[in-house]
Amino acid sequence: MTILYYDCFAGISGDMHLGALLDLGMDEKLLRDELAKLPLEGYELVIKKDMRKGISGTRVDVLADPVKDQHHKHHHEQEHHAAHRTFGEIKHMIGSSRLRDDIRQLSIKIFEKVAVAEARIHNKAVDDIHFHEVGAVDSIVDIVGAAICIRALAPDKILASTVELGSGSVVCAHGTYPVPAPATAEILTGIPVRKGTVEFEATTPTGAAILAGCVDQFTDAFALKIVRTGYGIGHKDGELPNVLRVHWCETAGEAHPEVITSSIIECNIDDMNPEYYDFIIDSLFEAGARDVFITPVIMKKSRPAVTLSVLFESSAESGIKEILLTETSTLGIRKYTVEKTMLMRKTELLDTPYGQVRIKSAYYNQKKIKSKPEYEDCIRIAREKKIPLNQVYKEIEKLLS
Repeated sequence: MTILYYDCFAGISGDMHLGALLDLGMDEKLLRDELAKLPLEGYELVIKKDMRKGISGTRVDVLADPVKDQHHKHHHEQEHHAAHRTFGEIKHMIGSSRLRDDIRQLSIKIFEKVAVAEARIHNKAVDDIHFHEVGAVDSIVDIVGAAICIRALAPDKILASTVELGSGSVVCAHGTYPVPAPATAEILTGIPVRKGTVEFEATTPTGAAILAGCVDQFTDAFALKIVRTGYGIGHKDGELPNVLRVHWCETAGEAHPEVITSSIIECNIDDMNPEYYDFIIDSLFEAGARDVFITPVIMKKSRPAVTLSVLFESSAESGIKEILLTETSTLGIRKYTVEKTMLMRKTELLDTPYGQVRIKSAYYNQKKIKSKPEYEDCIRIAREKKIPLNQVYKEIEKLLS
């Protein structure tokens, strides 16, 4: 199993995150090509090698010119409003892009972490939240770039350490606050953090949202085999190097099935418009669900109904409960613990006549027992080449046999 591990000993910001994944091996051309599919202008992405306290890594600067940002090009206060988009506007921007579905979904999920936090702080509707710093061009590039890199690297699991917040004060759109900024504190609710190791704001709202939206588990227990390490260089300096360290790892030991504990929340529904399920299922996955499934059941008075079940890790529990209680017609939910046994998996790139395709393989007792192409890659090829989806699968399966 491949694992991406964030070592946040000096915090995390959006630009440090991009730098770290590029330093880890993310293809720079692929990142630039994918970002070009976003309807966003008025910025330059500068990527270069840099150092902090003798540590060499990759530094990313998003140089934004709000006058050239065409998002609000017809507005008479163009420069001001280019950095004050609502969550609804950003969702539309990403949704109307030419990015792959999985990248769009992850990008929106990360932005939603900020929107929900701001909505709670200011007691407003989520779609009405105006992003300030996080709505600016550089933060949009940081967040969408994060989704592009994570989907391209395609780790089987993402882990992170306790998150360093820093110390001192931070100036944000609503005034000066002690570290962490209000949005950062709200986003990281339920996530292990610490303060005071560095003398400045170490974790920004963008960095916090990336962690909250992407990490499967937060742990300082490290029993992994490190394959390679990347460093994202920050823009500050202090006693501790201002870097984000990321490890590309494999599970240590033999390829035996992994046994982990998860939870399931479920409810029975017999009085809801079935058209709602598609939206609800997508929302549950965006909130961090590992799996969502519907089972037909018969309830009292022989009424046909369904059981809506959601498999999740503990960090996603509050968001999943909120969706089930507010978006469905259920009046209550139940939760129980389950034990999952999972085969070790690896994701590799396969060269095909259609270009590179991600292949997921599963192992049992150190033997590869099954492989299959990534569905999203096959869909993309079928659409781009205008050929039947089953033809794409057949061609790739020939190469795997």
